[in-house]
Amino acid sequence: MTRLVILTEIISPYRIPVFNALARHFGIDLHVIFLSETDPTRRQWMVYKEEIQFSYEVLHSWRRRVGRYHILLNRGLKVALTKAKPDVLVCGGYNYLASWHALLWARRKGAPYLVWVESTAKDLRGGHNVVELLKARFLNSCSGFIVPGKASFRYLQGFGINESRIFTAPNAVDTEFFAFHAELARRNAEHERKSLGLPSRYFLFAGRLVEGKGIFELIEAYGKLTAGVRSAVSLVFVGGGVSYDALAQRAAAISPGFVQLAGFQQREQLAKYYAFAETFVFPTHSDPWGLVVNEAMSCALPIICSNVAGCAEDLVSDGWNGRLIPPRDVSQLASAMEEMAREEGLRTTMARHSAERIQNCSPEICAEGIARAAMACKVPAHV
Repeated sequence: MTRLVILTEIISPYRIPVFNALARHFGIDLHVIFLSETDPTRRQWMVYKEEIQFSYEVLHSWRRRVGRYHILLNRGLKVALTKAKPDVLVCGGYNYLASWHALLWARRKGAPYLVWVESTAKDLRGGHNVVELLKARFLNSCSGFIVPGKASFRYLQGFGINESRIFTAPNAVDTEFFAFHAELARRNAEHERKSLGLPSRYFLFAGRLVEGKGIFELIEAYGKLTAGVRSAVSLVFVGGGVSYDALAQRAAAISPGFVQLAGFQQREQLAKYYAFAETFVFPTHSDPWGLVVNEAMSCALPIICSNVAGCAEDLVSDGWNGRLIPPRDVSQLASAMEEMAREEGLRTTMARHSAERIQNCSPEICAEGIARAAMACKVPAHV
């Protein structure tokens, strides 16, 4: 039995199914240490504690944002780790002081320390020399690495890390939950559409309403569609963020056409928006992954995605289950949207392919990847 302790930031709804599956895995004794319950400055998710089926604790924390920097301090980490007695310690990233404290603790105790890495070479958040130097030092001190897909795998290889130390655990959402609730909504389509005030046909974006998600390019591309397409197909944004008002102003200027800003929605309601959309559009400028693409594919949607999203290479094949476009390229985005709006047969085929592919990114498969990494890096008892 491998005593696996995971150190991660918050109780996010998409990690709970993965940790539940990991706790059921033969040979794994799981305990999760959360640095905080949630991050109210960025996340509006509900905390679904009643769904947790694994051993866990939440550390005392202090959180503050200073400009673009995020500071999260904790107390009690050393005591928690000592009490948990991990055979293997997995840390969900390297952005917090707790990550470094846990690394030092693991090195003193001789425990293997693995880090979950979602960064990619196309992620615009990096680049500062001091930060990159510290990152390289941190990574070179780790026993092994867990990545969600191909882009992160190559990113680590760029640091000279041997591929034998890198394990893939495909990023996952609760695919069954989204598929079930989307199908449930479709069975009661007239009532659900009316209750949400949804148009008969629409493109869908879901995520934070911030410039970096490509929302302004999306609304500009929608405005460039032919008048006939805009009259027939609307654009719906689900999410909240600092750019909400600016986006609403631009939406009001589009005619013909209809743009709906639905605000933030919890997962049960969000599944309904996926259910009736024709195409999901994710034109992000930079993103370590993009779990909303997983959600949309779970609900059998074709995808238009920028090729810099971490998920793009693993989830979206251009011409097979969607279209890949360069970030900030309004013309190519508009062309892809025009094609999707006009080609019903293409949408149907791509939707089926999305539903097929996302089965390879279930919580159980993600959990299997984490378990494989933990058991491979565990120090034998006689050492």
